[in-house]
Amino acid sequence: MLTDEHDAGREMFDRIAAARERLRGQAHRTPIVTSRTVNQMTGAQVFFKCENLQRAGAFKFRGAFNAIAQLEPEERERGVVTFSSGNHGQAVALACQLLGARAVVVMPRDVSPPKRAACEGYGAEVVLCDPDNPSRERVCQELRQRHDYTLIPPFDHPEVIAGQGTAAWEMMEELPSLDWLVIPCGGGGLLSGTAVAVKRLAPRCRVAGVEPELGDDATRSFRSKTLQTVNNPRTIADGTRTASLGQWTFPLVLEKVDEMKTVTEEAIEEAVRVLFSRMKLVVEPSGALGLAALLSGAPPIAGRVGVILSGGNVDPAVMARILEGERQEKPDDGAGR
Repeated sequence: MLTDEHDAGREMFDRIAAARERLRGQAHRTPIVTSRTVNQMTGAQVFFKCENLQRAGAFKFRGAFNAIAQLEPEERERGVVTFSSGNHGQAVALACQLLGARAVVVMPRDVSPPKRAACEGYGAEVVLCDPDNPSRERVCQELRQRHDYTLIPPFDHPEVIAGQGTAAWEMMEELPSLDWLVIPCGGGGLLSGTAVAVKRLAPRCRVAGVEPELGDDATRSFRSKTLQTVNNPRTIADGTRTASLGQWTFPLVLEKVDEMKTVTEEAIEEAVRVLFSRMKLVVEPSGALGLAALLSGAPPIAGRVGVILSGGNVDPAVMARILEGERQEKPDDGAGR
């Protein structure tokens, strides 16, 4: 049942409802899976929404398609530009391919090679720049002004946020009695869209955002109620290497999110390993943040807990290193036998 609402979230909820219709037949309705082993490890009943199985390998397709689908034909013809460490760039590239638009993606020089290759495979032009966030945004703005491209940013855009909120809507349709929904947080697009949808559809469900300790700007912003920044955090969760929440996402996070948590690099890698070895799911480090929080024992999150696995676009070399770390930690059971 929907609740009455008279705040900034109401307009966003209406956008999410419209995005659901726009994405029908375009975005996958991704499965929800469970694991008794994970339930035992976490002490909770955990339900995973597998956005790692979404088109282009991440939830980002939802927001990118929703935003680009609303552009005028002449805007699509002139082209769309964005900046991305990978998943949003792939999503924009695929959405542009489907909608007949030109795509230009500004990426850091140290971007994961498979993510760059995927962007180019969808037909996008990739422009490389220095890895710091200001460089990416500066190059993107220069290209936009020079060529009159339309900018579709990774998270701080109302229609991008609305598209991301559709994943949570799907989850609440299947699991209306969740106690918590736990969401990875970089720039806050998925987190804010999720929180708006959940607070309208299932107001008793609480929403928690999770980010790496090395990139804790959103958590500090949430606690202080003042926007905080972080300079190019060197976390393995490369999808969360954003400088700060945005002008759209920050107010929504403050208004709608109930809790923020941070997790260590070790916890993130352990979550990736558990998902791979116990559930046979390939999830990138950024996508595994929710499980990392649960494995770390993050009170007060308990009971029936939904977790969005936000993406699966992990560099094979990174995945191999994470899995090799598990093998190195185990004793040599065959020694002396």
